[in-house]
Amino acid sequence: MANNFKSNVTMVLDFDYGKTMKEATIIERYNAVSKAAMKNLGKDWSLSAPGKKVCYLSAEFLIGRLIYSNLVNMGLFHQFSELMSENNLDIRSFEDIEDAALGNGGLGRLAACFLDSGATLGITLNGYGIRYKYGLFKQYFEEGFQKEMPDDWQRFGDPWSVRKEEEKVRIDYKNQSVYAVPYDIPVIGYGGKKVNTLRLWQAEPLESFNFELFNEQKYDKANKNKNEAEAISSILYPNDDTEEGKKLRLKQEYFFSSATLQDLLIKYKQKHGNDFTHFSSEYAIQLNDTHPVVAIPELVRLLKEQERISTTKAIRIAKETFAYTNHTVMAEALEKWNESLFKSVIPNVYKYVVQIQKSLTKELELRGKGTEDQQRIYNILDNNTIHMARLAIYTSHSTNGVAKLHTEILKHTALKEWYEIYPERFHNMTNGITQRRWLNLANMELAGFITDKIGSGWITNLDRLKELEKFSEDKNIIKEFGDIKRIKKRQLAEYIEKQEGVHINPDFIFDIQVKRLHEYKRQLLNAFSILDIYFGIKEGRITDFNPTVFIFGAKAAPGYYRAKGIIKYINEIGKLINQDPEVKDKLQVVFVQNYNVSYAEKLAPAADVSEQISTAGTEASGTGNMKFMLNGAVTLGTYDGANVEIVEQAGEENNYIFGARVEELDRIKDTYDAKGIYDTNPRVKRVLDTLVDGTVSDGGTGMFAELYQSLLYGASWHKPDHYFILLDFISYCDEKLRVNKDYADAFLFRRKCFLNTANAGKFSSDRTIKDYAKDVWMV
Repeated sequence: MANNFKSNVTMVLDFDYGKTMKEATIIERYNAVSKAAMKNLGKDWSLSAPGKKVCYLSAEFLIGRLIYSNLVNMGLFHQFSELMSENNLDIRSFEDIEDAALGNGGLGRLAACFLDSGATLGITLNGYGIRYKYGLFKQYFEEGFQKEMPDDWQRFGDPWSVRKEEEKVRIDYKNQSVYAVPYDIPVIGYGGKKVNTLRLWQAEPLESFNFELFNEQKYDKANKNKNEAEAISSILYPNDDTEEGKKLRLKQEYFFSSATLQDLLIKYKQKHGNDFTHFSSEYAIQLNDTHPVVAIPELVRLLKEQERISTTKAIRIAKETFAYTNHTVMAEALEKWNESLFKSVIPNVYKYVVQIQKSLTKELELRGKGTEDQQRIYNILDNNTIHMARLAIYTSHSTNGVAKLHTEILKHTALKEWYEIYPERFHNMTNGITQRRWLNLANMELAGFITDKIGSGWITNLDRLKELEKFSEDKNIIKEFGDIKRIKKRQLAEYIEKQEGVHINPDFIFDIQVKRLHEYKRQLLNAFSILDIYFGIKEGRITDFNPTVFIFGAKAAPGYYRAKGIIKYINEIGKLINQDPEVKDKLQVVFVQNYNVSYAEKLAPAADVSEQISTAGTEASGTGNMKFMLNGAVTLGTYDGANVEIVEQAGEENNYIFGARVEELDRIKDTYDAKGIYDTNPRVKRVLDTLVDGTVSDGGTGMFAELYQSLLYGASWHKPDHYFILLDFISYCDEKLRVNKDYADAFLFRRKCFLNTANAGKFSSDRTIKDYAKDVWMV
């Protein structure tokens, strides 16, 4: 069938649009190529594969643009390239088609990498989530402030999705009922042998339009059901600083969890009838963070109310079936629901949370924890609050962290009371990325170089990269490697000029920090260090500085005031530096707009320096760090998350590690004096004062003064400088200047980059999925 691909594209264009390849618009060509590729899938694509099926429940799937990765995995990319060149068309023209922002960051991108790995390894691993109409949001800057607009990713059509109307299910809330309609997206393993499914649910009304009310000229009421239903699957992470926002969030989480479970039960009964003893042999359900944890009481409810299984037995089935991935050590990020709010949305599920709590209490008593004080730290229901992480840990058979350091913190600090009673349930599954997208597709030049040196086996076995090490002293090969980096830097510079209208020099060092905007990720520390360098160059303290462009990309949650203040501050620093003729040959700051997967595919291959500077002990893992490492960047980072393992693999001498470690922060956290550092270190004082001394302007919003206050005096909910920016500032600046100095020796610096690529084998999501399959899913 692959041989017919080119003629199928021509046929679709003629049939759908009456046009040839040359006459068609970009959108028409995109739809035709996608539809022709879909024809190649054949009859093997189905949710009902034999054997045990893994169901990956996630609020986010940051799949990015599918067309290129699917063509590569199906073995059609070469034919596609031929077809485009035969018609004098640019194969990159589909980059103008936006990718689906159905995720916010690492959580959703990890889910997408896992699906790719599952299909490539031949494991039946299907994803389940929400088909958000607008995804996250489209970001743009106005006067340096972040602004949001809807990201209508479906407006060009959605040729990779198949609507399955006949498989819709009904979801009931206290005051509303809706349909969940599935849209299936194929997940194609490399080589096209295995095709799994990403099933995304769309919310639709039971009755979309009330004709009677419309005729009575009550136009709003006539569309009320439709509008309220569609709100459920309209936006990822709606602002939830009000009661209504929180209710919508809970509705979303219940929506896709209940729909998925109903779907699984229907398919299970078709095979096994009413015998549920095989349920956990048929399905393993992995909960990606706490968003889908409401699936646990919902499964108990469905088994009890629809299948007449006892509560005790239903809880046992849930424990055997569910596994939970924890993505944070921060208590405030572990999801909790107010009991009365939960009851106001899904009262029929609440009573099963109560039943699970009773089961937990009984078990704690059997384990000798009979007093209220002993039980409080475990209670799912406590002080009018439902603790979703506790619910997940108790009613599952596995809890895993996502990097070695993160898992150790879970076991010995954050969740130590649970580890004490269930040590056998705790696992480490260090995150990974798919090399097929992040190297083979995103950096075809480097992929070709590697294949030329060691063969193509690395595409399905990333450990093979280790074979590159034997070339690490070969100056010609390191130069060839460096030349590829220069090509990628030039490509990124061209892309940024096209997207942002900003010219950057590819001869500069590309120092890049791209990730979700959050205080613990410390984009603010990076901003302060850039100002320190700027002042140092201006006053002559810093000499022999290798010209550097500092590139940022990040979205702040719409309701996250402080994060938005940091974006404005970085943009103001950019304005200050970029307009100063004294430093224009030395320094530049660029904050790219609407950072997404497609932008990341350009940024990761072009980076010289990867900024991974979160406070030690706060980043569970990170996967951006792995993408940059794989593409030959050095890590400038803290001893946090997967940075620890990157350094173990590639060597600390080939990376740049700074800052306080977890143990030191534990020792000083109660006595830490941020104001003392400010008062005694003039460089710290100088950069911090720019927030309030008029060096830069926040447009009269008070955002910068609030940041200043939070660092020196804290806020009602946290201590001063609770992410230790001032503590790590000087060691960070020193290490940043060391990277800059080392860059002057082209061979030695590129050799460090080369050794990072050669030692990135551990960080394939293929390895992570093999570990899950063996230790958690028993596949």
